Amino acid sequence: MVDGATSLGVTALVNIILSLVSIAFSWWALTNLRLDVFMRQPKSVQAHALMILLSVVLGHGLASFLIDYMGWSRLISQMF
Repeated sequence: MVDGATSLGVTALVNIILSLVSIAFSWWALTNLRLDVFMRQPKSVQAHALMILLSVVLGHGLASFLIDYMGWSRLISQMF
């Protein structure tokens, strides 16, 4: 039987990994987007910082949705 602290730790670890994977996926998806058309200096530090910020924001949104979805799926099992 898994106690509460171990279960909480495993959930936290899964959430961290899911967040990092979502950010990496967002970065991968954004590399195909041509943002250089909208920037004056597409090779500048600011352009790379914008890509990182967009990746974090989009990845966080995706991870939040997936984490919520997993929580909702666990709650459905308690319905029956």
